Amino acid sequence: MWLSVLMLFSTVLGAGWLTRLVPTARTTWMKPLLAFSGAYLFTLTITHLLPEALTLTPHNTHRVGYFVLAGFFGQLLLEVFSQGVEHGHIHHQTHHAGRVPYLLLSALVIHSFFEGSILVRNPETEGVGQNFYAITAGIALHHIPAAFALMAALLMRLNSFWRALPYLVLFALAAPAGIIVSNYVVLDELLSNGWYAALLGLVAGNFLHVSTTILFETSPDHHLNVRKLVATLIGALLALAVDWV
Repeated sequence: MWLSVLMLFSTVLGAGWLTRLVPTARTTWMKPLLAFSGAYLFTLTITHLLPEALTLTPHNTHRVGYFVLAGFFGQLLLEVFSQGVEHGHIHHQTHHAGRVPYLLLSALVIHSFFEGSILVRNPETEGVGQNFYAITAGIALHHIPAAFALMAALLMRLNSFWRALPYLVLFALAAPAGIIVSNYVVLDELLSNGWYAALLGLVAGNFLHVSTTILFETSPDHHLNVRKLVATLIGALLALAVDWV
């Protein structure tokens, strides 16, 4: 579990640090990564998160559907404040220079906290328990473009890497905090009365919104792009390969 905490924290910091090496105005390198991570997240959601949530509530499966919808439309609301940073959107705006985008940052922190909160290591949970690190990898991949886009937005507003760094660290701590809270603070409550299934449904809806948005945005004109197609197929196949490992 602590390896996941370190992995998620260091991935965000590393991706944010890339802004010192890669021009934030040139993000063509991000498109294949987005396609890969979107396909990976979508496949894991369909083949693992949703089946696990439904398995945990065999006599009340429709309840999971409500939480999936809540997660899907809740993410739609969060993106009003995050401006799509979750899927790599960089907004080159200067009219808020000097001001920290607290609403954007808060939306990202909430989003990331809930993603980390489903990473529960417990013998009673089979789906996420067995594929703990596969889900961790999906979240980490998804956080790379998000962290880069967040840091780019902070740099444009604050014009200083070191002034922006504490806010990046706050984002980096959100998913690990979700893991720690779920495993050490509310574990018993999560595993009773179907709350863990509800949480899985909520995050599954969140993942469905983010991953499908990513996949649609990587080919908005419906033109064949071989690099993005290959990245999408590799992401989906890698997620399917989790079952064979």
